[in-house]
Amino acid sequence: MIKKLILPLILVLLSYGFWAMPQLKEILAGVAIFLFGMLALEDGFKSFTGGVLERLLKRTTNKLWKSLSFGVLTTTLMQSSSLVTIITISFLSAGLLPLMQGVGIIFGANLGTTTGAWLVAAFGLKVKISAYAMPLLVFGVILVFQKLKTLKGVGYLLAGIGFLFLGIHYMKEGFETFQSSIVLSDYMADGIAGLLIFTLLGMAATVVMQSSHATLVLIITALAAGQITYYNALALAIGANVGTTITAIIGALGANIEGKRLAAAHLVFNLVTGITALVLIVPLANLVDGIAETVGIGEQNYTLKLALFHTLFNALGIALMLPFIKALCRGLEHYLRTDERRESVSLPLSSPDRRREQVKPLYLKKAVLNNPDTALKSMIMETHHLFDNVYGVIARGLMLDRSVVESDKDLNSQLESPVSKDAFCDIDELYQRYIQPVYSELFTFAATAQPEMNSAQSKELFAIKATARDLVNAVKDIKHLQKNLRQYLVSDNVHIRQQYGEIRSQIAFLLRRLYFIRHDSLAQEDNDAELVISQLRMTLEKNDVISNDALDELIRHRELTPRMTSSLMNDSHYCRSISKNLIDTVEVLMTAGSGGEGVLSRELALAPDEVEALLASEQSETEAGDNG
Repeated sequence: MIKKLILPLILVLLSYGFWAMPQLKEILAGVAIFLFGMLALEDGFKSFTGGVLERLLKRTTNKLWKSLSFGVLTTTLMQSSSLVTIITISFLSAGLLPLMQGVGIIFGANLGTTTGAWLVAAFGLKVKISAYAMPLLVFGVILVFQKLKTLKGVGYLLAGIGFLFLGIHYMKEGFETFQSSIVLSDYMADGIAGLLIFTLLGMAATVVMQSSHATLVLIITALAAGQITYYNALALAIGANVGTTITAIIGALGANIEGKRLAAAHLVFNLVTGITALVLIVPLANLVDGIAETVGIGEQNYTLKLALFHTLFNALGIALMLPFIKALCRGLEHYLRTDERRESVSLPLSSPDRRREQVKPLYLKKAVLNNPDTALKSMIMETHHLFDNVYGVIARGLMLDRSVVESDKDLNSQLESPVSKDAFCDIDELYQRYIQPVYSELFTFAATAQPEMNSAQSKELFAIKATARDLVNAVKDIKHLQKNLRQYLVSDNVHIRQQYGEIRSQIAFLLRRLYFIRHDSLAQEDNDAELVISQLRMTLEKNDVISNDALDELIRHRELTPRMTSSLMNDSHYCRSISKNLIDTVEVLMTAGSGGEGVLSRELALAPDEVEALLASEQSETEAGDNG
């Protein structure tokens, strides 16, 4: 209810402000144009994704000093520490960055915000910046309407910079008009109370505008117009810095535990920096005066001094926090623990399945949708999660102990143990709990993420969706296969019992091989894993009961009844289908997200009718997934 009332309340207050003080219109219009420019910049930078940002992150954030530099540089280019923070949270949520590197980027982003203050203080108030804004807007808007994505992205960048310049111009003009109507200095408080009041005002302004850059521009223009004193401006700048943490916290609401830890680190850093700056505001101001005199900044040039102060106290915060960054990360990992458990389908064989809460996707978080790279990475990781659940359901459907399958223990002894008819599990129940929720969310998430993806990313996304479909088909096949396993594994006919034992054994040993391929693939050469998969495919062909003439022999010697024969033929097909789908899935997941050809070859290997069938069934699969 409170959230619903916030927007109407803001609109009512703004309307009253426009009526009571018409001079506010130009200032607030400048703020709105400035923020719109930031949105255009964000859209422009999003146009240049497609794996580039991910590769850049891997190369430039593998060391702490590189992470700091990356934060400074990207914030300088994008002119938005909030945007850099949100992007970093999305990459951290997708597993593309470790926590320490993410914290380093956040520290650097805080220092990077100072470049905007320098640009505005040095140039924005001394030249007619609107003269530069107009050509940028013209060229930008022309390029925005082009079909080529790169040109469109450049257009958004130019238009964004143009709107930023235009917003600064209107804020400057607005404060000059505002100066003749009301003098804010009449309402100022002295001493600590005044510092605290203006610090809170800086925080509030940043929370409302969701941009410390916009707040700093507002502070600098107000200072240049004489609306606030130098020390008031310093307190406002400190508050603006602390206020940016709200954006990080909001961005982390849709993130996983890593994103929440990063937001907490951002909060700790800005609070420590802000409190330190308030306590040391007089020594810092004196240091600014000394540096200003040394580098030739005029004694009355308070706008440049404010930019210098902003740089100094952010640098001081980094210097204070940097030695404790490892301890900070350890503390966050200790106190902010995940409640997202990866449940394995490995219930005791002797106990019936109890209906418990459905599992939830682990990686499909709203925060990762900010960037196509992170969205695709999250889908790949969620498909791994889906594979783990399908793997467990198949093991349970065959009445195998998953811990034995995934170990070096003798698997034959478990396969040769007597199986009771009452020991089989309810596949439908396991599907509803472990498979359907993840599968449905995977397709819904893909539909949301795909419009922002380029052609190569869309192809990889299609392959991942096809893989998820194959996994679900494997579960449906094990459901059909289990019906006859239940009957024929305890049959008096030794031949049919032996054939179904072979089917169960084939899938069991395939599960074991695939487990070791997935968990050892990082430790071995890629071509070794490919060789093992090729061998598995050959074994699959060799063991087919129809193609190897084993079934013909049984029929000729009248060892099987006609019903047994038809059942064995059908179930041999199910066995083959399960095995093929699992092998294909592992092959795709080994190369997905690496930029290699493996995942694309899976997509291109689909026959045209299969492609049409998948596209036609995606919507119905998503909507009707709860039917099993």
